[in-house]
Amino acid sequence: MRKRRNFVLAALVVVLALAFTSRIGKAAGDPIRVGMIPDAGATQVSVEQKKPLKDYLESAMGQPVELIIPTNYNATVEALGNGSLDFAYLGGLTYLKAHAQYGVTPLVQRQSDQQFHSLFITGAGSSIQSLADLKGKNFAFGDINSTSGHLMPYFALRNAGISVDSDLKFRYTGSHPATAKAVEAGAADAGALDETVFHQVTSNGDVDPSKVRVFFTTPPFVDYVWVARKDVNPALAERFAKAFLSLQQPKDAQVLDILRGTQFVRANDDEYNTLRSVAKQLGMLQ
Repeated sequence: MRKRRNFVLAALVVVLALAFTSRIGKAAGDPIRVGMIPDAGATQVSVEQKKPLKDYLESAMGQPVELIIPTNYNATVEALGNGSLDFAYLGGLTYLKAHAQYGVTPLVQRQSDQQFHSLFITGAGSSIQSLADLKGKNFAFGDINSTSGHLMPYFALRNAGISVDSDLKFRYTGSHPATAKAVEAGAADAGALDETVFHQVTSNGDVDPSKVRVFFTTPPFVDYVWVARKDVNPALAERFAKAFLSLQQPKDAQVLDILRGTQFVRANDDEYNTLRSVAKQLGMLQ
């Protein structure tokens, strides 16, 4: 009789545990896997530098968090599709691809992401003053899947009557900081990158601000967003969203500095319709 009672109690514990896991989407001891596109470089050092963000999310979520920076933008999208990531930080174009392929859900974004810009930069002593001056020059994009490092700069160049394929000698550096460094070193005559990364690398000394200058700023567009993979439990996704919505200056300054933002707001798919149309026009989205 005692064995039967023990068996029933054990079974009840399992049932309750499964119910709890189903309700929150992850077992209490399981790490929540959070990915970030390598917009500022994908290295172990970059992961370690984001430890305050990891610690904050663990405290806010009440569960372990594993922060992951895949080697490229596509790898982040695929990780959402195969379930390797629960949440991820994506650029606008990467979000559109992940949403179309895997149905990811947009959660939150920095307030600045609703009016974002790409910056075109050149050497401080360069003769380049406008987009028209780029013809025949060596030009650096970031990652091919980057919104602010490729899609919107490409769109701006096309609107200025410049054919990327025939008027420029271009290459992809793989990241925004690499683009800034290429222009600083003279390896590229000009390049385009994320405005927040440019301000970060020139203010922290990674790039000498006396050696580069901005000569064109794109019109505003919607960019970065935090998303949940399609089958993440809504309650867990809401808790994750609220963790970002709760960030405030000055108490969370260290975390906000990592995120290069000051305030977070809710995100939705409709606000990406204009970007979606541009990506389709340029053949960068099916």
